[in-house]
Amino acid sequence: MEVILLERIENLGQIGETVKVRPGFARNYLLPQRKALRATAGNRAAFERDRDRLEAEDLKRRTDAEALSSRIEGLNVVMIRQAGDSGQLYGSVSARDIAEAVSAKSEVLIERAHVALDKPIKTLGLHAVRIRLHADVGIGVMVNVARSEAEAEIQSVAGRTVSVEEQRRMAEAAESEVTEILEATEAGEAAVDTAAIDTAEEDTAS
Repeated sequence: MEVILLERIENLGQIGETVKVRPGFARNYLLPQRKALRATAGNRAAFERDRDRLEAEDLKRRTDAEALSSRIEGLNVVMIRQAGDSGQLYGSVSARDIAEAVSAKSEVLIERAHVALDKPIKTLGLHAVRIRLHADVGIGVMVNVARSEAEAEIQSVAGRTVSVEEQRRMAEAAESEVTEILEATEAGEAAVDTAAIDTAEEDTAS
């Protein structure tokens, strides 16, 4: 099916171009979203009459998107999900989930269509995702999928997925370190007490 693009579409074409697309893509997305017109002589003539206005509107959308991008660029959002020890989620994180999380944190309205996600996220860890407010404006965000806020913090610090076994080893190492510090502190205090007793005894003998 051929359509006339009313705005630039990434990996498809520029505004005003006639391109061939799958019928379902045209009917379910391009046409209802008013991003394209059916490629007919009448629609081509109508487009040419409105070209200046359409190009001006597209430029404004791009300018607005660029102005908002600084509030989103580099954003980290945490998604809490249940998962097995292998890191496989029992559910998934969808484009809609990410859009809602980014909207809440950035206070910028993000729609599901803005999230460039080929398929839902189904594993724990850090996932780089692009938010496209305009075909020419793509912003990177990090989606941190974890079973708890504590696990999300560990993954954020490590910069990668941390397995349950590795988290257990880290907890044991931290506990061991705390124990050593406490034992060293107690030993130091005991030494100070002994020295004080010895000094007191010497003073008494004198």
